[in-house]
Amino acid sequence: MNINHKGIHSNKSITPNRKNMDKLQRMEMYNDRNLIVDIKELKKSYSDVGDILSILRGINLSVGYNQSIAITGESGSGKSTLLHLLGLLDRPDDGQIFYFGQERSFDDKNVFSFRNRNIGFVFQYHYLLEDLTACENIAMPSFIKTGNWKKSIHLAQELLRKIDMIDRQEHYPNQLSGGEQQRVAIARALINNPKMVLADEPTGNLDQKHSEEVIDLIIQLNKQHNCSLIIVTHNKDIAELMQRHYILDNGYLEKTK
Repeated sequence: MNINHKGIHSNKSITPNRKNMDKLQRMEMYNDRNLIVDIKELKKSYSDVGDILSILRGINLSVGYNQSIAITGESGSGKSTLLHLLGLLDRPDDGQIFYFGQERSFDDKNVFSFRNRNIGFVFQYHYLLEDLTACENIAMPSFIKTGNWKKSIHLAQELLRKIDMIDRQEHYPNQLSGGEQQRVAIARALINNPKMVLADEPTGNLDQKHSEEVIDLIIQLNKQHNCSLIIVTHNKDIAELMQRHYILDNGYLEKTK
């Protein structure tokens, strides 16, 4: 028996609808498995001169805390597309993306703030702002989050010490080597202590020596900052350094490790 807003007793029971039940079940699963992100049946296609190209045909992936995952696959298989969807930089045709047990999408009103606080991005190209110093580039996401420039600079300097580049803090991107630019980009991705870092071919433009240095740094900082890492790479040696390895083939993920 329930009491409605007028104080009248009723024998009518309150039953959650199907949508709410699905959300409750998802929350229970999240709590049980301690997930950061959980994606279900993610699909994405593109139109090409009248033809529909199905890139992702039904991706399922669950990522917990402090995990490292590699995704490999042929060029054009959809690895970057998947990372963009995970980063809420694009919208899927179908499927669901859950962060911390709540469904999230590219169209959410607060998606920019959510990305800024919870997801760090490292791309093949560093995308540093040419008019800002290394320190200022690293500080920018923190400043967007807090509005406190002095504190953001202090945090950036701490990260520069971690990546052994404090002596380069006043240098501009065009005064840095390719490896140094990418290290600055990695520090920028971590300044807000995100729970998830998405790295898309972070060593693609580097030689072997600098590639090894960057990967070692990513793994080291991944552990220090207690965040999870998903890295897209063509390099099988890099993939073997991760805890889990998936191959993206024909629109589906296949676990190999």
